[in-house]
Amino acid sequence: MRLDQLPLRERAHIADIDWTALSDAEARRLREFGFGEGVAVEVWHRSGLLGRGPIACRVGRMTVAIRRSNAAAISVVQQDRP
Repeated sequence: MRLDQLPLRERAHIADIDWTALSDAEARRLREFGFGEGVAVEVWHRSGLLGRGPIACRVGRMTVAIRRSNAAAISVVQQDRP
């Protein structure tokens, strides 16, 4: 599943990032925010009309807003809830 498809408040881990789908600046920004394989992530909010706005994500202990197109390059695996 892609990060842009992850249901709100569902915990997941990043399985893979298609770095080739991102510009150098976008890839650098995601790395600076802590995005990488194995990192815990959660979608907190989706903004914008027609599904085109940014997504607010919790990455580790930080909340960041990323472009939906960037989120589409991130594959995640949902965690099982206890």
